[in-house]
Amino acid sequence: MIGPPPPLLPLLPLSALSALSALSRRRLLLLGGALALGAPATQASVIYPRVVPRPLVFPRDHGAHPDYRTEWWYLTGHLGEHPQRLGIQITFFRARPPIDPANPSRFAAHQLIIAHAAIADPARGSLLKDERVARAGFGVAGAAQADTDLRLDRWRFRRESDGRYRCEVPARGFTLRFTATPTQPLLLQGIDGFSQKGPQPEQASYYYTQPQLHLQAEVERDGQVLGLTGKGWLDHEWSTAVLDENGAGWDWVGMNLDDGSALTAFDIRRRGGGAPVYAYASLRAPGSRQVQVFGPDQVRFEPLQRWTSPRTRADWPVMQRLTVGGRVFETHPLFVDQELDSRASTGAVYWEGASVLLEGGRRVGLGYLEMTGYPAPIVL
Repeated sequence: MIGPPPPLLPLLPLSALSALSALSRRRLLLLGGALALGAPATQASVIYPRVVPRPLVFPRDHGAHPDYRTEWWYLTGHLGEHPQRLGIQITFFRARPPIDPANPSRFAAHQLIIAHAAIADPARGSLLKDERVARAGFGVAGAAQADTDLRLDRWRFRRESDGRYRCEVPARGFTLRFTATPTQPLLLQGIDGFSQKGPQPEQASYYYTQPQLHLQAEVERDGQVLGLTGKGWLDHEWSTAVLDENGAGWDWVGMNLDDGSALTAFDIRRRGGGAPVYAYASLRAPGSRQVQVFGPDQVRFEPLQRWTSPRTRADWPVMQRLTVGGRVFETHPLFVDQELDSRASTGAVYWEGASVLLEGGRRVGLGYLEMTGYPAPIVL
């Protein structure tokens, strides 16, 4: 039997998403009940599971976890060589709004799929970017549970049985296609994938990283197709927790070091300044499964150079000194204007910057610096 046709407009209007204000990525934590999508929610009937220490099981945990409040798959990378190097970013989000799960309507937004994509080109001096959002279902959007398999309109990101990731993003102004091949084992963040994000036990996520990915990519824009190779970084994280009430926003880096090491670090900045609410870093040497973890008193971000956005007037510390244990690094952006203004969709403004990592004045790696909460503290 052939069922009823899908709705003509399954995509959510952008105006329906203005309350997704924190969904910018280290988004980390962090939707925290901020979704309000028109239809009244029966809050008491919505139970989100708490993140507690447990073993991660693969390939199942590569897939979606729809009971949790929010989740993302976030891939960044550098393609080509200086001075033609490009930065790329593709992120798929899955969010569970506080809508009564007993609501039988096919149109109830029980799950949302959101995606952002951007290309950072120093020759252009600003980002090429696009975004999509839809309810899960109707053959338009979804996130599989058995393994990574995400789709949103014609955007697709999936993991093959051999472990390689394939992505195709036909966006406005550009098309990005790539294969990302793992060269190292998964890196479980925190304690075996249980990643604390604040001082309270419930402020945590499940979090793993796939660093040092080999990228084989095609970038199509302005009528030209470029074939490029490079290195990528994938984060997959899911959680129910909310940002600490004293948190203003965060700084985060994911860096592929030239010697094969992988460096992760973040801090949750405190409203009004002072010591961070929380901070964390991990460093894994090449050829090792052992991860060196650094606590809040061993991680420090310090601004070195600031840039004021002519559009939002946000004052971004686009170059930072990062101290991790006894090592001191610097992040230098490929260019300063890597601001992503997504107020028309998620409501957030954040800086998502392809950057070079230096130590002792010389390059030691490539990756991304992400910052939120600089225009104003994030409100969930």
